[in-house]
Amino acid sequence: MEKPASVFPRILFLSCIAALGGFLFGYDSGVINGTVTALRNAFGASDIGSGFNVASMLLGCAAGAFCAGRIADRFGRKPALIMAAVFFAISAWGSGISSGSLEFIIYRLIGGFAVGAASIISPAYISEIAPAAYRGRLATLQQLAIVLGLFFAFLVNYLLARTAGGASAEFIFGFQTWQWMFWVELIPVSIFFVGLLFIPESPRYLVAAGKVEEAKKVLASVSSWQEAETKVKEIEATLNVGQRPRMSDILDGITKKVHPIVWVGLAIAALQQLVGINVVFYYGEVLWGAAGFSEENALLINVIGGIINVSATIGAILLVDKWGRKPLLILGGAMMAFFLGILAIVFGNADMGPEGNLQLGTTAGVVALICANLYIVGFGISWGPVMWVLLGEMFPNRLRGAALSIAGLAQWLTNFLVTITFPVLLSDIGLGGAYSIYAFFAIIATFYAWKIVPETKGRTLEDMRTSRE
Repeated sequence: MEKPASVFPRILFLSCIAALGGFLFGYDSGVINGTVTALRNAFGASDIGSGFNVASMLLGCAAGAFCAGRIADRFGRKPALIMAAVFFAISAWGSGISSGSLEFIIYRLIGGFAVGAASIISPAYISEIAPAAYRGRLATLQQLAIVLGLFFAFLVNYLLARTAGGASAEFIFGFQTWQWMFWVELIPVSIFFVGLLFIPESPRYLVAAGKVEEAKKVLASVSSWQEAETKVKEIEATLNVGQRPRMSDILDGITKKVHPIVWVGLAIAALQQLVGINVVFYYGEVLWGAAGFSEENALLINVIGGIINVSATIGAILLVDKWGRKPLLILGGAMMAFFLGILAIVFGNADMGPEGNLQLGTTAGVVALICANLYIVGFGISWGPVMWVLLGEMFPNRLRGAALSIAGLAQWLTNFLVTITFPVLLSDIGLGGAYSIYAFFAIIATFYAWKIVPETKGRTLEDMRTSRE
């Protein structure tokens, strides 16, 4: 029998290709951070219009996440990821050539659809291809890829703006810098598209589609023939044989109510956003500008935050299969609540400058930077990566596609809500008030992880059952 270690390189390769969808998710989400002011100037947008330029992508994300499960169940995980790669390319090019807010929003919606689809399908594919012993670490690659994409976007924004003299400055071939910030994404998109041509379809999809022999070949390539035959029988036992996956699978066959595990996944997805992390990632330039930092320094702070986020996520990869999912969620939630609370106090007590910007003293500024980055650490080792791990593995096979769609929709709609309300909160109650709200939800997230979230460490996907199974 082939040893698991001998096939690990192949499993890692397949997982890394799928995780490139997460990288593009991160880049597409983070690139807007350095372009907010430039877009406002280029399009003559109002505060509300500027906020919608940022948040519009998230509506596409919600649609992509909601449709992704059904698309992947109907056509396969691989074709769905290829579709997402094409949409990423269209969005990256179109966002850069846009001449007005409406055109820009349309292209961002297309990109958002790709982000939403990748956010659901990539971790699902990794969970379905990886053995239980490796699944936590490999599924966490999705979040590592996301934060690497965010970091790459922050770094590109900073380097381009510094080289050209600002995001609105003219750059290569007479195009403005902010346009090139979007076009750089075409490089990883091309790598993702080509890589997808070399990965197999998910074995669980193949079994559901009646392609059992093909599924055995895929499973044998990441384990052994004996294990592959056993695993196929386990998968068949957990599927609705002869019935295509559908949205109604989330309903209990007897009570006709939504399975409790679906509600748990929905709440996990929403709480990940209600702690306010994407305010830092989407509005970093604006946030630190409001705190009195220059555009260049604000972009540099984003880069530093990106490095810290990547480092914390690597820590999560090392710990998720040793400590388990729940302990990381509890630890990270408590850290976020604590440091968000300090940020709320610091910003809430800061003086206002003549132009309406906060004026932080040297000590307060240092405290704010340290606490903001420790807040990112708390998110990076817990709710950032672990949510994707849980969503990829906590649902039973027969309702996974439908449940992922619902959870993904909740995650992105909550993301949209938090993102579009931040400019309003900033002007009405200030940074201190906004961070108080996010701290409150971090407390809720901590207690929810402690009391409700199930532990899935070490369990195979076929072990997952609803209460009536």
